[in-house]
Amino acid sequence: MTENLERIPTNMRMILILETLANAARPLSVAEIGEVIDLPKPTLHRLCTTLEEDGFLIRDSAGGRMRPARRTRLFASGLLMASQLHISRRMVLTTLAGEIRETCNFGVPGESGMTYLDRVDTPWPLRYQLPIGAEVPFHCTAGGKLFLASHDASGRERLLRSMSLTVEGPNSITDKDVLQRELDAIDDAGYSWDNEEFMAGMVAVAVPIHDPQKRFVAALAFHAPVQRMKFDEAKNWVPRLTEAAADLEELMFGDDAAI
Repeated sequence: MTENLERIPTNMRMILILETLANAARPLSVAEIGEVIDLPKPTLHRLCTTLEEDGFLIRDSAGGRMRPARRTRLFASGLLMASQLHISRRMVLTTLAGEIRETCNFGVPGESGMTYLDRVDTPWPLRYQLPIGAEVPFHCTAGGKLFLASHDASGRERLLRSMSLTVEGPNSITDKDVLQRELDAIDDAGYSWDNEEFMAGMVAVAVPIHDPQKRFVAALAFHAPVQRMKFDEAKNWVPRLTEAAADLEELMFGDDAAI
């Protein structure tokens, strides 16, 4: 347990609360936060309430536990975008897109879908425009399904209960039992796919990027029109995507991380 926090300024205590939630990688109650940060329970309640009112935390619908809200995620993303890491990541994406000759992107989980933090477009005039900052559904995109599959069975069930499986493309999966089986297959394969599930005529493949604790952080993916690349052909690029994901993990979390 952290000691002597009564002498630490309030803003530092708030940072420690956010750090505790980030390290836990799950919603925490105020009591659970208190097991890590040695502050009086009324003080923790007050600080968490302030962070919630300011949009940095949100309460989980199941049990009222706290988790990072959109403002915290945007703050974290902004720090990464403003760092040397952004330049290094861009170089990895550019090299990958040059080899595949299709659009490559880097996405992270958002409030209701995957958010594109970076992308490098294909040189071909025929391409699908999914700009940086766009949020796409979890259930019908390669990166989104990869995020869902990264949870254990109870976590997936909880997420699927709160989701609306809308029809986006001709092959969108709208049955939760079918999607559960799809997520099992993705978990076994170690990569994910989108076979015209998000958009008609588009296929995509994604691989995970993990932190040192093997937790899902982001998805590295590419997408292509079926006129240039069939679904089975897209899956042939998984080994190269996996290599690039390992490079990104080293950049983000290695001993010489470019942050």
